[in-house]
Amino acid sequence: MDTHTQKFKFRLGLFVAGGLTLFVLAIFIIGKQKNLFDPVFNLTSSFHNIGGLQVGNKISFSGINVGTVDNISIINDSTVRVNMMIKKTVWQFIKSDCRVSIGSEGIIGDKLLIISQGNSNSPRAKEGQHLQSSEPVETDEIMKSLRVTAGNAEIITKQLAEIMIKINKGKGTLGRLIQDKTIADNLDQTIVNLKKSSKGLDENMTAVKHNFLLKGYFKRQAKKAADKKEAEDKAKEQKK
Repeated sequence: MDTHTQKFKFRLGLFVAGGLTLFVLAIFIIGKQKNLFDPVFNLTSSFHNIGGLQVGNKISFSGINVGTVDNISIINDSTVRVNMMIKKTVWQFIKSDCRVSIGSEGIIGDKLLIISQGNSNSPRAKEGQHLQSSEPVETDEIMKSLRVTAGNAEIITKQLAEIMIKINKGKGTLGRLIQDKTIADNLDQTIVNLKKSSKGLDENMTAVKHNFLLKGYFKRQAKKAADKKEAEDKAKEQKK
C-alpha cells in the first residue's frame, strides 16, 4: 500500500470521526433542549391567541427553565391548545391552581410560556392536567395606546405653544401683565404704598408704646417675656 493511499484513509477516518462527533453533540444539545434525557410529565393549557409561540419554546417557572412546548393545536375557531413537557424535578412545585401566560425573553426575544406560582396549600398538578391561562397583551393594542398617548401629547404641546404666542403678543391677563408697562408700573406703586403703610404702622405702634396710658401695659408684657426667658434659661442650666 503506497503512502498516498494511507494518507487518504487516514484523512477519511478523521472526517468520519469528526462527523460522528458533531452528530452526537447535535443529538445531545437538541435532546437537552427538548428534555429528551430528563424524565418529564405533561400539562396542557389553552389560549385564544398564542402571539407567535412555537413548538420548542421554553417554559419558565420562577425564572427557571423547567420545560418546553411540545405541541400546539387548534381546537376550534377561538381556542388553541398548548401541550407542555415539564421536568419531573419541579413537579412538586407545580400546583393545580397555577396559571400559564405567554411572555418573551427580553424585549424582542423568543416567546415563552410562564407558569405562575400557585397556592402552597393547593394539590400538586396531575399528569396531563389542564391549567388555566392568562391571555397575552397584544402588540397591536399596545401600539394603539401609544398612538393615543402621542396624539394627546401633540394636542397639549400645540395648545401650550398657542398660549405662549398669545402671552408674547400681550393677549390675555397674563400677557397684558407681562407686556403692558402701565400695569407693571401700577404694581410697583402698589408695592411702594404697602411698604409705606407698613412703615406707618410701625411708627404708630411705637407711639402707642410711649403713650403714658398704655405704658404700664407694655411694661408688664415685657416683664412677663423677660421672666419667661429667665425660667427657660434656668431649666436649660439644670439639665446640663
